[in-house]
Amino acid sequence: MTEHKVPPIVGEAEAPIDKLRLGGMALRNGLLVHGPTHWSAAIRGPDGEIEVASGRKPSLGGKRLEGIPGVRGVAKLAEAMAVIPLVKRALPAARLPMQDARTIAAMAGAALLGQAIRSTGGRTLGREAAVGVVSLVPAVLALRGGDLAAYHGVEHKSIAAYESDGEALDAEKEHARCGSNLVAPMLGAAAVGNVAARKAGLKGPVAEAAVALGSAAVAVEVFAWSERHDGTRLARLLRTPGYEIQRVVGTREPSEDQLEVGHAALAEILQVEGI
Repeated sequence: MTEHKVPPIVGEAEAPIDKLRLGGMALRNGLLVHGPTHWSAAIRGPDGEIEVASGRKPSLGGKRLEGIPGVRGVAKLAEAMAVIPLVKRALPAARLPMQDARTIAAMAGAALLGQAIRSTGGRTLGREAAVGVVSLVPAVLALRGGDLAAYHGVEHKSIAAYESDGEALDAEKEHARCGSNLVAPMLGAAAVGNVAARKAGLKGPVAEAAVALGSAAVAVEVFAWSERHDGTRLARLLRTPGYEIQRVVGTREPSEDQLEVGHAALAEILQVEGI
């Protein structure tokens, strides 16, 4: 782990031909970036200073499972989630997306409302779709309050600028590889899966967990297919819901101070990845 107050600055030298494949997650006061083997995070601390930390990503078998459709996506998502406690340990002042009393209350309320909708009758695609929409409410509330949407914009603009050798200030705040592209296929797969499980006589936490994992696997495969077939009409159609989520509620144009935090996170990931 490394931690320091003053972030390294990316130089003006020509960028390498081969670019790292970067991902990220917006924090309420900063940005987490994933590289192939490491992670980095930068936040604006309570004192106004930028704090930066980085470390090696935990391995949960994602590399070994790359050839197995469905399983590989779940493994990659699990590895991404495993980084979060490492970030909190290195940067205690980092505020996670759902680290807010109002959002936590909304999550509890959404869970209760979802159960109430299901209790009104048998599981149908309509009811399951309604439950899926209700489950999005906490995320929308989290994005609408505070700086989370702006740091989501920082994430996209910083990574896009790196990929195009441009300036983050000029980059679009929407990005084709945003996790919002997982939302529609995941909700659709979950609705179909829950109805099918109930018709097969399967119920309870184990069945629901299996459907949730399966839905995540389907969503990641749809995401990957869209990227492999970038430019096709179907790929554009599949990405439309995610793009609209980003455009309408998921991202906001960040300030220069927020872009500075993103610059620090990007500089750190390039340093620890050896670029």
